[in-house]
Amino acid sequence: MIHGLTTASKALIAQLSRSAQKHPRRITAAVAALLLTGAGGAFAVAAFGPDAADLPVRQISYPVASLADGAPLDALEAPGFSLYRSELTRSSDTAESLLQRLGVADPGAAAFLRSNDAARQHLLGRAGRLVSVETTDDHRLRKLTVRWAPDDSNTFQRLVVEREAERFTARVESAPLVAQTRLAGGIIQSSLFAATDAAGIPDAVAIQLAEIFGANIDFRRALRRGDRFSLVYEVLEADGEPLRSGRVLSAEFLNNGKTHQAVWFQEPGAGKGAYYTLDGQSLRKAFLAAPVAFSRVTSGFAMRFHPILQQWRAHLGTDFAAPMGTPVRTVGNGVVAFAGVQNGYGNVIFVQHDKAHVTVYAHLSRIDVRKGQSVEQGQTIGAVGATGWATGPHLHFEFRVDGKQQDPQIMAQASAAAAPVSAAARPAFERLARNMRVELDAAARVQQARAE
Repeated sequence: MIHGLTTASKALIAQLSRSAQKHPRRITAAVAALLLTGAGGAFAVAAFGPDAADLPVRQISYPVASLADGAPLDALEAPGFSLYRSELTRSSDTAESLLQRLGVADPGAAAFLRSNDAARQHLLGRAGRLVSVETTDDHRLRKLTVRWAPDDSNTFQRLVVEREAERFTARVESAPLVAQTRLAGGIIQSSLFAATDAAGIPDAVAIQLAEIFGANIDFRRALRRGDRFSLVYEVLEADGEPLRSGRVLSAEFLNNGKTHQAVWFQEPGAGKGAYYTLDGQSLRKAFLAAPVAFSRVTSGFAMRFHPILQQWRAHLGTDFAAPMGTPVRTVGNGVVAFAGVQNGYGNVIFVQHDKAHVTVYAHLSRIDVRKGQSVEQGQTIGAVGATGWATGPHLHFEFRVDGKQQDPQIMAQASAAAAPVSAAARPAFERLARNMRVELDAAARVQQARAE
């Protein structure tokens, strides 16, 4: 009996040696099979990395024939396993370059991506789309999936390319996005965006944060080193993969010793939601602080050296630097008093908010409204351009009171707030506010732990 097992062991070792030369990635599983004493066994495949304790381990179990059953040694060949990897697409990607970056060595798959209409339309040349692959242990493509959100709806689309025998198929599907909650926080060292980048917070969330508190905090001039913020926000996932950021649910900002808080709430039956303080006061002012999403101010409401006239003169507005075509929105409800071309303003829109208040949006590349049209706060009315007296793409914005220009930031901060939470909705709001208070405290602890 001992001699028989010895002979079998020698034969098995020889088989493993041949297998190692032929399939070097399967040798770990084969060695595990050698150590088995029963009719089955298991082995773990874990990714190697700088710190194995931080990496996931996947346990995979396979039935393995026992030597005692007299099974042929070929039955001990370990089955192949799958490899997974994800990347974001680049506008310069070809089928070959994308697959190479994903660790796929499969000329047939590359040829299919080049020839397939759906792949050319939704994958190649499309920057920023999430693509994941499943490959065999010898890096041939089993499945490729591309996910993207075509608009601001709650759905996403996926392109699925799969191998069937030695040929590939492709299909496009739609599915709902799933909202997940994230906690985050940061400390101001230089700027808001530097702090959010350091905390791994998406730019879209940072922009929301600036807009939520924009009427109460001057993010261009009033930030202090050591200011802190914490927030709770949504991440919209597609098949468990983060696809884009969603809405900020609650936030807290400590600026120059003063705490500002906000929570998103939509009253039952109301068409829109809004941000409120945790005691139910509306953060929405009559006027927004800026007509473009958080952007760089190149010229404030002050004296400046005019770049075209080459002389010092008062700058009676605010210039916002932004790429050509950036949406421009009205800062408050009103009626379009003028929409067209006017002297050095180029393409310009005047919005009459009430008898005394008028806002001006100049140098536009596009006008999306007409004279006499009613507009609502936040509505897109045009796009950033360089028409009129402009040296580059930007928005010149003015705030006029009884015909005289005023500092837009001061006017926004001084404007009246919207109505607070109604009495009928107060119980629901207070329950939400209590929950958000707990989550904001947790976000603050996360930020503190990261800082330590």
